[in-house]
Amino acid sequence: MVARLKKCRKARGNVSHGHGRIGKHRKHPGGRGNAGGQHHHRINFDKYHPGYFGKIGMRHFHKTKNLHHCPVVNLDRLWTLVSDQTRSEYQKEEVKAKGKVPVIDVTQAGFFKVLGKGHLPDQPVIVKAKFFSKTAEKKIRSVGGACVSIA
Repeated sequence: MVARLKKCRKARGNVSHGHGRIGKHRKHPGGRGNAGGQHHHRINFDKYHPGYFGKIGMRHFHKTKNLHHCPVVNLDRLWTLVSDQTRSEYQKEEVKAKGKVPVIDVTQAGFFKVLGKGHLPDQPVIVKAKFFSKTAEKKIRSVGGACVSIA
């Protein structure tokens, strides 16, 4: 901002520059930053930032989050992982007669586990994944498909 537009120009000639004679404009009267959160600023911290101080739970040293990384996909979204063209191709009678079955590799889409929510169309399919829930396995087998576990 240009100097001529600053508040300082207006306050010239007024002794305390709008900060009052009694209170005075001192450097950091309440302390710098978050100082006094448990002391003189306690009311503000308790009112607007409840739970700011203290700990909760147990500490977990050297937590490896990769160990628990397991993205899941449900059966009702299983056929969205392959193209509609692939699905229609394997529905044709001449392809069915040859005994060809589509293979859906779930891990290539970034999922590790297949869960059993939803229904599968009545079309056999081979599903490859690291893990399967019991219900998913049951439903895939019930439409004549197979579950292949891959490491």
